[in-house]
Amino acid sequence: MTATGPDSARFLNGQLTQDLVQLPHGQTRLAGYCSAKGRLLATFWAWRTGSDSFALACSADLLAPTLKRLSMFVLRAKCKLATGTPDQDLFGLAGSAVARWWAQAGGEPASLPAPGHCVQHGAAWMVRLPDVEGVPRALLIQPVLQPPPALPALSDRDWAWLEVRSGIARVTLSTVEQFVPQMVNLELTGGVHFQKGCYPGQEVVARSQYRGTLKRRMYRVVADAPLQAGAELTHSADPGQPAGMVVLAAPSPAGGWEALVELKTALAGSPGHLSVGTVAVRLADLPYGLPADVASA
Repeated sequence: MTATGPDSARFLNGQLTQDLVQLPHGQTRLAGYCSAKGRLLATFWAWRTGSDSFALACSADLLAPTLKRLSMFVLRAKCKLATGTPDQDLFGLAGSAVARWWAQAGGEPASLPAPGHCVQHGAAWMVRLPDVEGVPRALLIQPVLQPPPALPALSDRDWAWLEVRSGIARVTLSTVEQFVPQMVNLELTGGVHFQKGCYPGQEVVARSQYRGTLKRRMYRVVADAPLQAGAELTHSADPGQPAGMVVLAAPSPAGGWEALVELKTALAGSPGHLSVGTVAVRLADLPYGLPADVASA
């Protein structure tokens, strides 16, 4: 998705959880888009493409409905929203492919952009995502007519697994309006700015942050059978009630499956076992710590 025009920063700032007015050129930020009830409608990686223009990458299955909803609120703002440039492709790069593309673009190996930065090379953009266990990741946006990068192929399964291992939530069509940002650790992964101005759901998000202990958080789990985003978790202590929901899931290269799940914190460290249908799941570590008052694996 793209936003262009002299009011684009102000408009996006009034809609998303991230401060895009202060977003420097050359940097990318995680952001959420919430309903009035503070529930996430989408998550984005956002970056400036010019002084008055932005690009935002979200789950492909949410692009059309999110664009339609955001467009309802543009009103008289000098901001034009679009699905993106139809003559561009989006690729995911991981591992040595990131450095190899950077070298092909004329960059020095020692100056590989750090996570959270983005660079333009001709008509292409490379957006650096957080590393996963030392493995670099990036989004590459380039013209359709330009040949795909001459790099080793990366399967969708491996990219999805790296995404789960990153511990960063991505809202998809199956999880729309299921989570307040803190339920999926969005503020822990840099996706919520608490000092910026108002946006839809801001009061709910602020109240969740500053009043009381959060009762739900996102964890990583492993399983021996397939898991799917949007599927409900149950706990043996209360099998009749949902304990949480799968946020993202992917097969592991080592075998089995891994997933990010939203879960009641009271159940995270309690006796008993978790399952998704008939599939047992086990808590595993996230790449970052949870607040001290939250149960962990």
